[in-house]
Amino acid sequence: MRRRKLGASDLEVSEISLGCWTLGGLNWVNGTPNGWANVDEADAVRAVHLALDRGVNHFDNADVYGNGRAERLLAKALDGRRERVLIATKVGWFPGTAAHAYEPQHIRHQCEQSLINLRRDVIDLYYFHHGHFGDGDALLDDAVAMMRRLRDEGKIRAIGLSAYSDEDFLRLVPRIRPDVLQSHANAIDDHFVREGTPVCQLMREQGIAMVAFGPVAQGLLLGKYDPKNPPQFEEGDHRKRSPRFSPENLETLAPKIERLRARFGGEVADLARVAIQYLLASDVVCCVIPGFRNPRQVEINLAAGDRPLTPDDVAFVREVFRS
Repeated sequence: MRRRKLGASDLEVSEISLGCWTLGGLNWVNGTPNGWANVDEADAVRAVHLALDRGVNHFDNADVYGNGRAERLLAKALDGRRERVLIATKVGWFPGTAAHAYEPQHIRHQCEQSLINLRRDVIDLYYFHHGHFGDGDALLDDAVAMMRRLRDEGKIRAIGLSAYSDEDFLRLVPRIRPDVLQSHANAIDDHFVREGTPVCQLMREQGIAMVAFGPVAQGLLLGKYDPKNPPQFEEGDHRKRSPRFSPENLETLAPKIERLRARFGGEVADLARVAIQYLLASDVVCCVIPGFRNPRQVEINLAAGDRPLTPDDVAFVREVFRS
């Protein structure tokens, strides 16, 4: 598995790494569903072991994924394995008893709890999980100071910023000075990593890079959903009311997926390769972190690793989703 430098840090990660949101199962935070369908823990453990065997060295987690469950399940899966792996986790969406999750003492508390959950002495990469630091960014300076203190104390190695809008990245990067950014990116919506866009330009100026989550767009780019029989999700699964899975959106997407099949092949692994390698063709992407539930999904995602797209292929995919 090829590796790339993790933004401005001195860490190197497998260019296909794995995201652990799915490991948290069904979940709610303050009454809002933010989970996924429950996973079989034995399947998840086998999936992590397969990933390690194939050279994956970076797993992305968060305190809010199952409210700690995903961190604990990853630790269980890694127990007894001697490979040196880099673990990222995040703070921000789970407030606990704090009025705001970016209160400095809450950040420290969650860092300590994540270390316990992960059975680690240090978190390799610790993210702010979103860009909302209170009215007028009232909590920003103290939150950043706490993150740097945790780094100085040796509890974390690098600081990341996860956000969801150009405005958040452009406003916050100069003040946080993170080592790496994280957000959604895929062939349907690649505006954070597309040449000439504001965040891409910012990353080049700052010498940082993007960890891209959702590279297969939660399965939408794999052609697995039928617009005539759209998926039904359980309560506690954040996808349940998402317009992305509506019959109308699936109908719009279907002919685009057919164009990909015609050029690259019709198997799920073929489409996963296209989705993942489309992002890895960008040098501002340091890795992609597709989610997983079982060994089969890991196998499909990692099969893309040694088959990059040609420049003509990349241009074709871009044209498919811009037309």
